[in-house]
Amino acid sequence: MIDHVSIPVRDLTTAGVYYDAVLAPLGLTRLLTHDATIGFGKRYPEFWLNLRPEVRPVANPGCHICLRAPDEAAVRAFHAAGLAHGGADEGSPGPRQAAMTTYIGAFLIDPDGNKIEAVTFPAS
Repeated sequence: MIDHVSIPVRDLTTAGVYYDAVLAPLGLTRLLTHDATIGFGKRYPEFWLNLRPEVRPVANPGCHICLRAPDEAAVRAFHAAGLAHGGADEGSPGPRQAAMTTYIGAFLIDPDGNKIEAVTFPAS
């Protein structure tokens, strides 16, 4: 249903390094870099960083982007990479109960205040 998403970042170079590390466990790589944007994806850009130097981090941004992970190890690697590259823990990797199923997820707040989640659904 959703083709791609984009988030604002204050420093494109710093955010690019952060997301290179955080998205790698999820199978997303940097596919293109322009002056004011970086696109990550598997075959085409699905996750974009857009340079917005005027944007300031907001406590509890009120929304988040959830990205699918292939397995629990990838969720844990996503979270560890985020913490190692300046992100903040917003929910450690572990089981969670959603409205219709259980899942394994982890949440990060990136250095620009964006809330990002990685999720996998274990086989029942």
